[in-house]
Amino acid sequence: MTVDDIDTPAATTALDRAVTRDRDPALAQEIRAADRAHVFHSWSAQGQISPVPVAGAAGSYFWDYEGNRYLDFSSQFVNLNIGHAHPKVVQAIQEQAARLCTIAPHFANDRRSEAAGLVAAHAPGDLDKVFFTNGGTEANEHAVRMARLTTGRPKVLSAYRSYHGSTATSMHLTGDPRRWATDTGAAGVAHFFGPYLYRSPFNSTTEQEECERALAHLDLVIRMEGPSTIAAVLLEPVIGTGGVLVPPAGYLAGVRQLCDEYGVLLITDEVMVGFGRTGRWFAVDNWDVVPDLMTFAKGVNSGYVPLGGVLISERVAAEFEHRVYPGGLTYSGHPLACAAAVATIRAMEDEGIVENAARLGEHVLGPGLREIAERHPSVGEVRGLGVMWALELVRDRESREMLVPYAATPAEAEPVNQVMAACRKRGVWPFANYNRLHILPPCTTSEEEAREGLAVVDEALTVADSYLT
Repeated sequence: MTVDDIDTPAATTALDRAVTRDRDPALAQEIRAADRAHVFHSWSAQGQISPVPVAGAAGSYFWDYEGNRYLDFSSQFVNLNIGHAHPKVVQAIQEQAARLCTIAPHFANDRRSEAAGLVAAHAPGDLDKVFFTNGGTEANEHAVRMARLTTGRPKVLSAYRSYHGSTATSMHLTGDPRRWATDTGAAGVAHFFGPYLYRSPFNSTTEQEECERALAHLDLVIRMEGPSTIAAVLLEPVIGTGGVLVPPAGYLAGVRQLCDEYGVLLITDEVMVGFGRTGRWFAVDNWDVVPDLMTFAKGVNSGYVPLGGVLISERVAAEFEHRVYPGGLTYSGHPLACAAAVATIRAMEDEGIVENAARLGEHVLGPGLREIAERHPSVGEVRGLGVMWALELVRDRESREMLVPYAATPAEAEPVNQVMAACRKRGVWPFANYNRLHILPPCTTSEEEAREGLAVVDEALTVADSYLT
C-alpha cells in the first residue's frame, strides 16, 4: 500500500486490508526472538525491553504482525516529516539504486549536488555550502570542528535541557541527563540556562522578563568563561526532547547579537526542528535569525536513507578555500540518501507540506491540546509550533510538581508509562520524556487524523489525572 491509498475516501478500508494482509503472530514471535538474540538496542537495558515487530507502514500509520494499527504521533524518532512510504521518495530511491548505488565523496554526483542546492535554497541568509554527514550527531561534531578551526578558540557553549547527539563531542554538548554517564568534563564545553518560563531558572513572571534575564545570564557566562576562548554558541532554536521549549520573542536575535559582540560563531541545531517540523522550512525562520553554521538531518529525507549535514556561511566556507578541512566520511553525500532528499524536498514544495504543518499547529493541534488541558488538571502547560507540541504533566497545577521527577528512573517513570500504554492500547503512538507527553505527527498528517489522535490522548490523560495530589 502507498500513501496514495490513504488519501482516498476508502482510506480506512485500505489500511484495514494492509493490516489484515500482514497479520502473522507466529512470524512476530520469530522476529522478536531473533532481535533479542542478536540486536543490541540504544538507550536500553537489554534484558528489560521487548521491541514491537513492525510489519508495515503508510502515511501517518504503522502496524504490527498482531493486527494492531498505530497512528504515528512520534514520527518514529521525530524524523518522519513526510510520512511513511511516500511514493515519490520510494520511487526516487529505487531509480537511483538501479542507476548508481554509491560513489565515493571525492567524486561529483548529480543527486548530491542537487540535494545540496535544494537544502541551501531553503536556508536563510548566506548559508550556501553543505557538508553532508550520515546523521545529526556527526553534523554537530563537524559544525563544532569548523567553528573551532575558523576562530582558533577551543570552547563551545550549549544549553542545559538540550540534546545534540551521542558521539564524544556531541554528547558533551548535550545538556540533559543522557550526558551524565559519559561526560568527562574535558571536551571544551560549558553549559548555560536557556529560557523556560514555566519552570524559570530566573524567577521570571513574563516572557519579556524571561528573555531579558536569559540573555543577561548568557552574557555573564560568556564573560566569565572568557570571550577569547569561546568558538561558538550551539543551541536548538526550539528545544526538542528537552521539552519542546519555544523561545520568547527576541531571544534568538539577542543570542545572535551577543555572538556578534564577542566574535563568537552561532551554530543552530536544526536536526529535529528543520524541514517543516515547526511550520517553517527551518525553525530559525520563525524569528528571522541567520546563524553562521546550521546542522540538519532527520526531516531532510525523513530517514528513508540516513543523511545529515552542515550548512556553512560564507565566512566559514572562506576559511577552507585554501586550507584543507580535516574531516570526512566514507558515505558523505551518499547517492541513495541524496536522491531521497531531492524527492522529499520536491514533494514538500509541490504538495505544500510545510504549510500543512503550520496549518495543523495553528488550527488543530494547538487549539485541540489547549482544550484538552482545560479538561485535565494533570496538564500544567501546553506549548509548541507546527507539528511539534508538548504537554507538561503535573501532580499539582499550583505547585507544578512534576508527574514524574526530572531524570526519572524506570520505576519513577511508571505514571507516564501508563499514559503511553493507554494511548497505544487505543491505537496512537506518541513520544514521552520524563513528565512530558510529546505530540509529533508527520507534517503530512491530515486534520482528521490529527483529531483522531487528540481524542485518544484526551482519553488517556485520565490516567495522569489519577495521580493528582
